[in-house]
Amino acid sequence: MGSMIDRRGDSLLRMPEVQRRTGLSTTSIYRKLSDRTFPSQVRLGPKMVAWYQSDIERFIADPMGYRADVA
Repeated sequence: MGSMIDRRGDSLLRMPEVQRRTGLSTTSIYRKLSDRTFPSQVRLGPKMVAWYQSDIERFIADPMGYRADVA
């Protein structure tokens, strides 16, 4: 098992901000999630998810080459 990442200084971004930063639609984001070509989301509640800002920035830096880490 790999080392845990310290996320205490990392911001959480909700869907509208993720869409704004990536230029992707909700449908495209969820399609890429299922293909493991987009960062994993964090569940904040029964109907609330967010993404770590650092993961979104890593995706933006290389959208065609991004692959989600395997847990």
